[in-house]
Amino acid sequence: MPERPDYAALIAGQALVIEMTNSGQSGLPVLTRLLALGQRALRADGMAFVEFGPAGGRIIAANGATDWALGRPVDTSDPAIARLLAGPRTQALPVDALDIGLAQQLRGRGLRGMLYARTEIRGLLIGSLHAYFADTGDEPDAEHHALMAYLATCIAHMYGDQAGLPVHGDGPVIAALADGLAVVDRDLAVRLWNPAAEQVTGLSSAKMLGQPLPFPVPPPGQVLDHRTRDGRWLKITAGELPGAFESQVVTFRDTTDQYRRDHDRDLFVAVTSHELRTPVTVIKGYADTLCNHWDSLSEPDRREAARVIGLRAGELARLVDRLLSAANDGGQVGGAPPMPFDLVEALRSAVAALPADLRRRLSIQLPDDLPKALGDRASMATVLTELATNAEKYSNPDSFVEVTAEVDERTVVFRVSDRGIGVRPEHVERAFDRFWQGEQGDRRRYPGTGLGLYLVRRIVERQNGWVSLRPREGGGTVAEVRLPRG
Repeated sequence: MPERPDYAALIAGQALVIEMTNSGQSGLPVLTRLLALGQRALRADGMAFVEFGPAGGRIIAANGATDWALGRPVDTSDPAIARLLAGPRTQALPVDALDIGLAQQLRGRGLRGMLYARTEIRGLLIGSLHAYFADTGDEPDAEHHALMAYLATCIAHMYGDQAGLPVHGDGPVIAALADGLAVVDRDLAVRLWNPAAEQVTGLSSAKMLGQPLPFPVPPPGQVLDHRTRDGRWLKITAGELPGAFESQVVTFRDTTDQYRRDHDRDLFVAVTSHELRTPVTVIKGYADTLCNHWDSLSEPDRREAARVIGLRAGELARLVDRLLSAANDGGQVGGAPPMPFDLVEALRSAVAALPADLRRRLSIQLPDDLPKALGDRASMATVLTELATNAEKYSNPDSFVEVTAEVDERTVVFRVSDRGIGVRPEHVERAFDRFWQGEQGDRRRYPGTGLGLYLVRRIVERQNGWVSLRPREGGGTVAEVRLPRG
């Protein structure tokens, strides 16, 4: 571990963070800046932050020697990760204490030691902060642990403000911040009543403090569905409050409308009808023209009509595949079990199958000696098609989309880079959500279902890889796919 923390760098970096927040910036840009100042102050070789949600964790910010890990999923059921999360709030340990795959990747980049801090709100885990070091000669002292705890607290404060964070808005962070929350004593009298509790129940904090809860409390660790007098349903959970004598924390939410399920269903129908309408209309129009005016059309006009029908039929087929895959959320995506395959050959074959207009936009720069990747070769056609189509859609017609590939100690990586409108930092993770698009409503400049990146992430992660988006220096976006080496 390095010498004493660089407090001058910490103060200077913190001043920049405050300037960013005062100017209205929030979310991932500020989090990334915090990681940068932490790296300088701790003299670390790299920093990363993992956000946890109901489906596990994901590295949402990374820099220095660990920037390659951006977008990598973290399995909270892995025993090594579970032990880490259950231990002290700050810990210093070798990277070998992590799951074997991540540990190998870190060691392959010369990183040997790690300083860790847990980020919590109201006792709920929301993330973990990691500093990585190549030098493991000296154990970190209390100052290093205190600085990590401070940075983790700063990040927790950002989540508490709910300004751009969390990037995945369906986990325990939202439960802590958006759900009704009450702290009650042993007689179930209310000692704390948060603003969300007022919204859920319509009862003000001033009225509830010192009064009994207006609904029953389930045993710790259990969930209670309770119907109120006005016919609404509440989902209630409770648990002992750490550090408080005979007190409980009770969380509750209104589940009457089953919003998420109904919202997804309605959105799926709306997106399907909207996106199917265009290719079907074009195909029908050109087919009717050929049937009704065949004799009056010239041979070039007939060929052009047939070309457009074929092009739109291909788009329709890809759209149907997307919709069916997204609807079958639990189905198999990614095909066969992972096997070693030639990634360059797979990408070249995928490029050859793209529409001619898109192929002309591509700049292919693939090495001939790339080691084999471990995954499903057939699925690479879908992955590249979605990424290249996305890049083309958001770029100027006269700009190129670059496809490149390289290898490091543990992964084979390929990138699709464009010079388009770019992706806002706060959108780099939301872009992978199902049906999500940067623009909403009927006046969108860029058509689409919002399913392409969602499917790409599912395909890649089922092959033990990961995918991320990054703003490109000079403008544009870089989509990066990493697969294990074969």
